[in-house]
Order: sequence, then C-alpha cells, then structure tokens
Amino acid sequence: MNFTPTSNASVVEGFCIIKAIEQKTTAKGAPFLDMTISDSTGEMNAKFWDVKELHVKFSVYDFVKVRGSVVMYNGSEQFRVDRIRHVTDADNVKIEDYVESTTLSGTVMLRQIENTVAAFKSEELKKLVTAVIDENREKLLYWPAALKLHHAVRGGLLFHTLSILRLAKGVADIYTFVNTDLLYSGIILHDIAKIDEIKVSESGIASDYTVKGNLLGHLVMGAINIDRIGRELGISDETLTLIEHMLISHHGKPEFGAAQFPMFIEAEILSELDLLDARMEEMSSQLKQKNAGEFTGRQWLLDNRKLYNHGLNGEFITNLDE
Repeated sequence: MNFTPTSNASVVEGFCIIKAIEQKTTAKGAPFLDMTISDSTGEMNAKFWDVKELHVKFSVYDFVKVRGSVVMYNGSEQFRVDRIRHVTDADNVKIEDYVESTTLSGTVMLRQIENTVAAFKSEELKKLVTAVIDENREKLLYWPAALKLHHAVRGGLLFHTLSILRLAKGVADIYTFVNTDLLYSGIILHDIAKIDEIKVSESGIASDYTVKGNLLGHLVMGAINIDRIGRELGISDETLTLIEHMLISHHGKPEFGAAQFPMFIEAEILSELDLLDARMEEMSSQLKQKNAGEFTGRQWLLDNRKLYNHGLNGEFITNLDE
C-alpha cells in the first residue's frame, strides 16, 4: 500500500478505505480491531490494539487516515495502527484516488447529461427528466451501476448512462425517424432506480441489494418512481406510459428480467444499446487482464464464452472526453 514515511523512520501514514472491520478480544480479554484496509495499490490486514470506546465508530467502507507501522506476521505484511481518524476536507485528498472509479467525475458526466436534457423540444419530457435528476442528484454523482458486474465502480451509473446516450446520438443520426427526446429520456432514466436497488456507502462501494431491490428490482422500481413523480408534475398518461414501458422492457427478454419485450422503436434501441455497453465493458475488463494471443476463462455473463485478445485493440480504457 502507498504509505508515506513520517519523521520517525519506523512509522508511516496514509489514506485508505476500511474494507472489513470487526471488534475482537485477545486471549486475555482485551478488545482490538481487526481490519482490512485498501487503497489503489492493494489491501492489507490491519490491527488496532489500543481500542477504546471512541474507536467503535469506524465502519466498513469508511475513508480514513491511519498512522502506524508495517510488520511481518505469519509470513505476510500487517499494519499495526497507532492512530486512525476519518478523512476531512482539510486533508485535501480525493476518494477517487483510493477507490476504483470512472475516468470522469460525476459532476462532469451529469453536466453532459443535463446539457442534452436542456435541448429537448418536449417540455413534458424536459420537466420529468429534470425532476428525477434533481431528486437523485447527490447520489448520482458517485453511485455504481452494479454490485459486481458491469460498471460496478464509483460513478459507474452515470458513466454507463452517458455511454449509452452518446451511442444513441450516433444511432439517431442514421435513423432520423427516431424521436430523440423520448429515446434520450428513456436512456437517462432506465437505471435510475439502482439508487434504491443497491446499498452503497458514500465511498461509492456497493455492498448488497436492498430489500426492495431483491423483491422488486430496478426495472419495476424505476417505473413506480417515474409514475409517482410524473403524476405530481401533471405529466400526461401517454408520456408516462411510454417512459415506463422503456424502463420495464430495457432488459429485452423476460428471462433477463424484462416485464415486456420492447414494443416501439425507442424502447428497442435502448435495450440493444444497454446490452452493447454492458458487454463492451465486461469484455474489455476481462481482455485487459490477458496478453495478446491469450484467451480468458469462460465468462458466464457472456454466454459462457472464452474471449480472445488478438492484440489489435490498443489499451482497453474507456474514456469519455469532456
């Protein structure tokens, strides 16, 4: 891990995420904290022996600053904590440097999406999408798109949404009969209920599904939320029905969780681009771990296929320029 030496040569300090934490007791009955801490370079077991009631306030996924020493224990490195506290604004550090994150900040991505909404000709759709964004603005800036699969990183939800939106603009240039306001609205809103489906800490790390996430899923939850907000705003039934259909059908087939097959053009485009972006992210993340000429193992998310790195792609880095 990336620790910085202090004036005491044997003592180092640094910033990290608490990935696991448990209060235990020694053989003599003394309490201590057993933790796993991590940064962008890796993770390490940590022990805090001088536990007082004050230190129970630390939780999994907290962003903290630690000071202590690295020792060897049973053949592995272990961090012995002397001091620990939560990160503050005065530390002038970005959590994105310590948690796997998208290449663009949430602020930049949301601004691009809102610029698209501002250009809508439909005042109804502009009002609806703006209201949904405003209701979820703070969490949108850091929410991941999944617990474990595609775009399961800090900011992944906006990154996935913006990727599809940019793909859709290319599609609309070719198929000029597409209603772009409707298409872009469905794209921006299609995964919005993942904010209620997935448990996420302020660090942007997903830990589990919520009760509603398990019982309903983000397609149904999204349609329910859109219907609620739309009716509060006086949006027409016809507009709400079209958007809600796009949300409940965007997984394409019932076996993939869709309540309906896509039944109009904009719903079909959303479904296809959602699948394309998810697969490209999953394929690139697996292939970048292999050298040219090598195959990955079988990928169950991709129909149990092995993937081949032919070496002609360059770096597998998705980058959306500001």
